[in-house]
Amino acid sequence: MELVTGATGYVGGRLVERLAREGRPVRAMARDPSRLAAAGGVEPVRADVLSGAGLSEALEGCSAAYYLVHSMEHGDEDFGERDRRAARNFARAAREAGVETVVYLGGIAPPPGTPLSPHLASRLEVEEVLLAELPRAVALRASIVIGAGSPSFRILVRLVERLRVLPFPGWWRHHTQPIDERDAIEYLARAPRVPEAAGRSLDIAGPDVLSYGEMIERIAELMGVGRSPLRLRATQTPAASAVVSAVVEQPIELVRPLMESLESDLLPRDDALSVFGLRLHSFDRAVERSLREWERAEALTAR
Repeated sequence: MELVTGATGYVGGRLVERLAREGRPVRAMARDPSRLAAAGGVEPVRADVLSGAGLSEALEGCSAAYYLVHSMEHGDEDFGERDRRAARNFARAAREAGVETVVYLGGIAPPPGTPLSPHLASRLEVEEVLLAELPRAVALRASIVIGAGSPSFRILVRLVERLRVLPFPGWWRHHTQPIDERDAIEYLARAPRVPEAAGRSLDIAGPDVLSYGEMIERIAELMGVGRSPLRLRATQTPAASAVVSAVVEQPIELVRPLMESLESDLLPRDDALSVFGLRLHSFDRAVERSLREWERAEALTAR
């Protein structure tokens, strides 16, 4: 049995589907199991990583577990503190349940000496907690996941859709390697079954190195719309976050941490491909597929 936490979230939901298609016994964990989509071979379970309620029962009999929980919503304590507390609760419960492997998906770290955004710092702290408590844990790190349900990708698409002139703050020059949703999910699915990955932190990335400005321009081109870039020298993240939040109609608590993470290059440090041997999808193919899936559920007015 494999446990997927955060099963009502974007990555968690896609991973549950992937594991179930392979016929692997899956236990899908959520604070509200009624929100889980029904799927054959998937056992819903109620548990809460913040309070610890239900974790022992959720982990009982599991050989592997996926930790896909992040706390970015508004609250009395910052999301970093919630993430630390949740990770400690989960790591303790997993160790007591004798779970062999825990797989975590976090974020790629910037170059050494670069200040960490609170968003990335929290991801790395969770990784450290899990690896310290669970020696066979696997920490996978990704930058932007390209998929119809990816919050980062949806923000970029909404900006292209709704703004004819695209203001690019200073971070437009920074580079990263976005990864196709299908490839990110495949890395996760394979991780418990790849002995060489145990106890390691591995960066997962797509094959294309792009600046954030190039990514947005490519998305506009693939959407078939003309947009004029306005390149700015200053980063202006606080003001830009407020504008983006209003344009894309997403909470500032989600938008600001994501934009703070763009203020440096986010490039892989190691070759996860040599460990997993995946065949990766290009950025253009990932965007085209994601836009098709998006339009099956809702219209994109710019197309």
